[in-house]
Amino acid sequence: MAVAAVSKVVLGLVAFSVFWVLAVFPAVPVLPIGRTAGALLSAILMVLFGVMTPEQAFASIDLPILALLFGTMVVSAYLERADLFAHLGTLLSWRSRGGKDLLFRVCLVAAVSSAFFTNDTACVVLTAFVLKLARRNNLPPRPFLLALASSANVGSTATPIGNPQNLVIASLSGITFGRFLLGLLPAMLLGVLVNASILLIFFFKELSVDNNNDVESNVNSESAAGDPFDEEDVIAHRFFPATMSHVTSVDSDDWIRTLPSLSRDTSLNETLRNRAGTSAENPATTTESTTAANSTPPQEPAAAAGDGSEEAAARQGRRKRVSHMVKRFKKHYLWRTCVYLVTVGMLVALLMGLNMAWTAITAALVLIVLDFTDAQPCLEKVSYSLLIFFCGMFITVDGFNRTGIPSAFWDFIEPHARVDKPGGIALLALVVIFLSNIASNVPTVLLLGARVAASAARISAGQESKAWLILAWVSTVAGNLTLVGSAANLIVCEQAQRVKSIGYTLSFFAHLPFGFLSTLVVTAVGLLLIRE
Repeated sequence: MAVAAVSKVVLGLVAFSVFWVLAVFPAVPVLPIGRTAGALLSAILMVLFGVMTPEQAFASIDLPILALLFGTMVVSAYLERADLFAHLGTLLSWRSRGGKDLLFRVCLVAAVSSAFFTNDTACVVLTAFVLKLARRNNLPPRPFLLALASSANVGSTATPIGNPQNLVIASLSGITFGRFLLGLLPAMLLGVLVNASILLIFFFKELSVDNNNDVESNVNSESAAGDPFDEEDVIAHRFFPATMSHVTSVDSDDWIRTLPSLSRDTSLNETLRNRAGTSAENPATTTESTTAANSTPPQEPAAAAGDGSEEAAARQGRRKRVSHMVKRFKKHYLWRTCVYLVTVGMLVALLMGLNMAWTAITAALVLIVLDFTDAQPCLEKVSYSLLIFFCGMFITVDGFNRTGIPSAFWDFIEPHARVDKPGGIALLALVVIFLSNIASNVPTVLLLGARVAASAARISAGQESKAWLILAWVSTVAGNLTLVGSAANLIVCEQAQRVKSIGYTLSFFAHLPFGFLSTLVVTAVGLLLIRE
């Protein structure tokens, strides 16, 4: 594509610059309107400046990607409500054997959960658990927060639903879910192990038991006690893409009405047991009590009958309330099982090669119907701002492509970035890492994806799929380079600061040494395992 007229190029650059500045620095003092509003503003500027027509702007919005994003966010919301992420948090501390073991668990759980529920969701839900776990075991939070963010990014490379750029790549390339998984799973698994090893090298002394004699005893005591996170902590840290949530499976009114009855029954049973024990140990006392009871004047028959009927009615009422609570618990467990089965069915359908967008939408609607309540509370937890951001970004990137600048840049790079040569792959990886940290990974994929794939297709048909997978791997792992390289890093940083009394600030320079080394090593190792 030839470079457009000078005026169109200049105006397109201005509109794209607005998008880039507000995407990287959403709170810039000159225009602190945020990423979403910035994407819409730049999209409007593309149309107002005449870079593209309104019809072209609407046509550039990729509806299948938006549908897939919406569906996966709804499914993730129901999975969180079904306590899946609470169980993942509990798994982190089950029978732990010290700091190094905990670090490896964080890497593994973050990678697996992000592969199927997006890296952003995994970081949002697990950050508070990880920080509490480190604090309770007298371990430094920094390595665990770095492990969570970096492993979530690496783990999300394995599937098309792991992160937004993979969604874009799967939609543009037509690569099926199963082929995507098989192509990147080996690189992801080795990448997680390498990333965890780099973390252990960086923080070996801090994670050593010798530095704190109480670590092992604390971990073992918590393991023996079971779940270190009480129910209040689990509920308090539930989070959805759009809002904080405070969801309980059983209505609080039922608990308030039922628990006092249970406590009265419990105290009554304890009293009867104590009396039975006292009677067994002191027969004389029992005889005296019996004699005293026999010597007591008989009560009026009517009064006795009245007391008996009232006590029977109260006992029957307590039984009904307990039975009602048990039924609600059984209904909750059945619903939760259905949520897990629907999610597994969605993954199976994706592996079978069915349309990803419609599969995700169908799974979301099935869960809404099974919930059998007003879906408004769940739908409110969808991050509509992210969907709007994507709409603005699609228009902005398509307008920038029409200026001819990306094509001219790729024409200069293409002869040296062939995917059938190691040197070409290395150069392509460096370009993608640089652009992903400058312009963000999703715009980089939109700008270069079609061009890289077309160049690879001219070499051979099989090289095209390999080029898409390379782009998915490098653009995602590139997010680990700096703290602002990916949304997952920023989510971990912000969530860690918000935890009450034990908040931790992960700074840019505290992240950079590990991020720089991990990005280069993990990217290189993964590229060796990506095949056609």
